[in-house]
Amino acid sequence: MTRASLDKQPHEVASMFDDVAERYDLTNDVLSLGQDRRWRKEVARAVDARPAQKVLDLAAGTGTSSMPFARTGAYVVPCDFSLGMLRVGKRDRAWLPYTAGDATRLPFRDDVFDAVTISFGLRNVQDTDSALREMHRVTRPGGRIVICEFSHPTWAPFRTVYTEYLMRALPPVARSVSSSPDAYVYLAESIRAWPDQPALADRLKDAGWSRVAWRNLTGGVVALHRGFKES
Repeated sequence: MTRASLDKQPHEVASMFDDVAERYDLTNDVLSLGQDRRWRKEVARAVDARPAQKVLDLAAGTGTSSMPFARTGAYVVPCDFSLGMLRVGKRDRAWLPYTAGDATRLPFRDDVFDAVTISFGLRNVQDTDSALREMHRVTRPGGRIVICEFSHPTWAPFRTVYTEYLMRALPPVARSVSSSPDAYVYLAESIRAWPDQPALADRLKDAGWSRVAWRNLTGGVVALHRGFKES
């Protein structure tokens, strides 16, 4: 699969991530010009994990995104549907409880986690609304969700430059650093097709989340959405 599709097939998306697993973290660092590190720090602050809390990190890939939560003393479960990503993660961080799972059918009981988070993965899920409902189901009353996802730059001139970067510059850069550059053509198109900040907030509310708000990072290139499950 090399083109973004509104009816993303889970096995195709999982296979795509299997192919890029070995160099995924390096490629993201290069393509984001190092900004991904700052974005992940902001996610950690928003999740605000505490010792002994249970955190579900969806689309965790190799577990890089899970490490800030683990360092706080929280019990973090990295979950992903790409077995290739999980294998690389397990090799490098064997002590984390990696779990294979589809965001639309999570393999967890109701009301388990204090916080659920997903970074740069929600737009790759086949059914976004089902995933948001599943995340709500497994979060305990009073718990929270934090979503970090590519979004829509708020300044029109920059939005034009950013779109040109995604569609023209990103694929050749990906070819130089990634083992599967076609995957990054798909990723660029999926970013361009993703809903804007207010639209995603509305979908969170429709899935049952309350007190939904968002904050733009890097001028809206990325947005952090947060919500709570009512007690």
